Amino acid sequence: MSSTASKLDPDRQLPSSGQRSSCYHKGLNYLTNSPKKADRCSSRTKNGKFPDTTNTPLRNLALCRKPPGSVSPAKRQINEVKETKTTVNCVTFPLPGEGPEQQLLKPNEWSYCDYFWADKKDPQGTTHVTGFEVLLQKQLKGKQLQKEMAEFIHERIKIEEEYAKNLSKLSLSPLAAQEEGTLGEAWTQLKKSLHDEAEVHLKFSNKLHTEVEKPLLTFRCDNFKKDLKKYDHHIADLRKQLASRFAGVEKARKALADRQKDLEVKTQQLEIKLSNKTEEDIKKARRKSTQAGDDLMRSLDLYNQTQSKWFEEMVTTSMELEKLEVERVEWIQQHLRQYTTLRHETDMFNQSTVEPVDQLLQNVDPAKDRELWVKENKTGEVRPVDLDI
Repeated sequence: MSSTASKLDPDRQLPSSGQRSSCYHKGLNYLTNSPKKADRCSSRTKNGKFPDTTNTPLRNLALCRKPPGSVSPAKRQINEVKETKTTVNCVTFPLPGEGPEQQLLKPNEWSYCDYFWADKKDPQGTTHVTGFEVLLQKQLKGKQLQKEMAEFIHERIKIEEEYAKNLSKLSLSPLAAQEEGTLGEAWTQLKKSLHDEAEVHLKFSNKLHTEVEKPLLTFRCDNFKKDLKKYDHHIADLRKQLASRFAGVEKARKALADRQKDLEVKTQQLEIKLSNKTEEDIKKARRKSTQAGDDLMRSLDLYNQTQSKWFEEMVTTSMELEKLEVERVEWIQQHLRQYTTLRHETDMFNQSTVEPVDQLLQNVDPAKDRELWVKENKTGEVRPVDLDI
């Protein structure tokens, strides 16, 4: 869709009533019967003016006109205007396969500004949701999912804190505290490593809070929803204006149809002499019909200008929402990567708490432990001998 193509000059001068002819009414006749093609009028000459028939006798003009039904089917088919556009919810679109193929505004990017022009029915199928409302819902849903991610990290933090607390408590357990020797040293170091590991997990939970959870919670907290409402109201107001302009076009179209019908009836009465209407009466009817045609063209201009404005604002605002979504995704990506970094660091620190335990376990020597234990707990080196009588 091209905004340039839909702009019309609001100050353009329409031809005076003296420059209209019955050809003008014939040219506008299909406008009243074809709501999708109200932007055509074939009665103008190459210089943009209408032929001057002010001084042409009305009876001569009337004699040139054939009564309804006198046109042959073949000729009537030739005169029919092929529909190439359709209007849905007051927005005008080209029919499939008609006119030049539209090019995407941002090819190969799947940009918001290319895919959300039409309305669609809500899940219940009762009302229509505009494409812009779909984009707004995406923003609100993204905000909610971001909040849920923060809640998930918060639960992870609680687990880490509880785990650290239990590790620290377990490290103080008196179980197997009387183990001796090299094995006893390894066992003592193992219990101490639990305390060290508890400290690592406690630091991990604190960093998760400050470097992951909090940024996710605070991202776009201030005025974000207010800004979305401004976008919503702005585009919605333009759609209301567009609906009002389209209603004006339809009203003007009906008024033109009524004026043309009145002129047709009076002309036919003049042809068959069923009425004593003067030529002045028919001139008056023609002027009214011409004025109705002018009103229709003005209404059409206003509609196209309003649709052009809506189109431009839709492109600008949808690309702004697209930018906001990219920022949101990149922000979450950045802080989830920080989570994995902290997790790797935690693993490394945990490994460092286990390394002393590994070393002591490698040094466990049952023979040495036996020696130490025997030296400390021996009851005597002299062995028993046989009893003599």
